[in-house]
Amino acid sequence: MIRTEKSLVLVVLICCMCQLAQAQDTIAPRLIWAVNKVDLGTVLEEQGPQLAEFHFTHTQDSLFYIETVVTDCGCTTVDYTQDTLQVGESGTLRVSFDPSSGAGLFSRMIVVKGNLFGVQDTLYIEGNAIPRASDPGGTYRTRKGDLGFRLPKVNVGEVFTNKPKLKQVEVYNFGDKPFYKDSLDYTGPEYIVVSQLTDSIMPNDRGLLQVLYDGSEKNDLGYFEDEVSLNWQDSTTYIQLEVLADVFEYYAPFAKDNLNLVPQLVVEPKEIDLKTIKSTAVQVEHVVFSNRGKQVLEIKKVQGNCECLKLELPKTTLDPGESIQLKVVFDPKGRKGIDQRNIYVFSNDPVNPVQMFLLKSRVE
Repeated sequence: MIRTEKSLVLVVLICCMCQLAQAQDTIAPRLIWAVNKVDLGTVLEEQGPQLAEFHFTHTQDSLFYIETVVTDCGCTTVDYTQDTLQVGESGTLRVSFDPSSGAGLFSRMIVVKGNLFGVQDTLYIEGNAIPRASDPGGTYRTRKGDLGFRLPKVNVGEVFTNKPKLKQVEVYNFGDKPFYKDSLDYTGPEYIVVSQLTDSIMPNDRGLLQVLYDGSEKNDLGYFEDEVSLNWQDSTTYIQLEVLADVFEYYAPFAKDNLNLVPQLVVEPKEIDLKTIKSTAVQVEHVVFSNRGKQVLEIKKVQGNCECLKLELPKTTLDPGESIQLKVVFDPKGRKGIDQRNIYVFSNDPVNPVQMFLLKSRVE
């Protein structure tokens, strides 16, 4: 009898705890934030503190106010709505970041705690802080007209077809005339747009240009070098920039259960070693492409990293289970010593949309 009573009490306690947990999960108040991360982009030290704004809405029935805000760095200060909010009302939290606190890429965390149970949210600001150069001549060694650049080319990096890529470029004005934002004329391909971010770039001062690269407008895949032209109407400066980018197809995530249903490209072999060859002997090899998936595989592009390669495919679509051969012709003329060629295969395989195989040799 005593054992039965103890068992009954235990069951009642478990039920009560479960109900309490469910109630807490159901009524836990939350704030709805428009965004929880703000990218400040490239920030120059002389631009001073940069402001990021976060907007939120209170969605619960209880009255709400922000109790405390904690940051992980003294370089950030916070101002926020002090009012008590009712359901449906909104507030703002402003974060000021001092770029003189450090150099390079940064990510700062802001923790917001409210008066109600369960309200403790984490926000982030990030960007790239660039300190003032003590030696402009040595820092901006690439001169294009009166403008100095850190590097001779602008490398945008990886660009995916689902959204444009932004790249901010720091420049220094070595001339005696300012460069005004509204006087810039840009000439280049439609998938690249170059603009000036700062309203003016004064003599002996820095400014920022921005390069927008739209991979979907490019309508091609692989590595590219493009040339664009910039001209400021109220100055005599006319410059040309080389823009580098690697464009990749974007594939949205999919369920693991569908892994065997999508196209699957298998490249064999992944490495071909030609051993020692003569510079006068053209080499011919074959690589097998196979579709191990259950949907049609599309070979969108095969690209080598040298004009010495000639790549020939009999077709660009493979049915499930089908295989084809890629003919690789390598002309080593004018080469000597250890040589390695990279060949990239772009396909609609969503797991491995870009694959690479190597062609190695030692040219005598």
